[in-house]
Amino acid sequence: MKGLIQRVSHARVDVAGESVGAIDRGLLLLLGIEARDTAEGADKLLHKVLNYRVFPDKSGRMNCNLQQAGGGLLVVSQFTLVAETGRGLRPSFSRGASPGQAETLYNHFVAQARIRFAPVACGVFAEDMQITLVNDGPVTFLLETG
Repeated sequence: MKGLIQRVSHARVDVAGESVGAIDRGLLLLLGIEARDTAEGADKLLHKVLNYRVFPDKSGRMNCNLQQAGGGLLVVSQFTLVAETGRGLRPSFSRGASPGQAETLYNHFVAQARIRFAPVACGVFAEDMQITLVNDGPVTFLLETG
């Protein structure tokens, strides 16, 4: 499982011109799910997302996590994160989870996030989404499990 986190001043996801999820300061998480991923791996990644220290402390150093800094978490599924891009000029998605498996793990991730943290907003699985964000820093990290 791969999670691309971006520290944001604000972020919003729209489907068909309507806002379906938005946060002010916090983290935008683009979540890619591979065929080998499990609920346990999703829980590990969630722990890492919530505790990864990417927000500044009083000295301006990245020593605070999302929970310490306050703000929101916006979770958006993005299967293109798990594409194989090492060869050729067209991505291969053979590592990706089937749509059913990916949706189950995505829903598990979002449900667990809402149990452990608030506020949590999300996109709509398997929809064409438009994301608007202001990357703060910019600060972007690729987190992986397994």
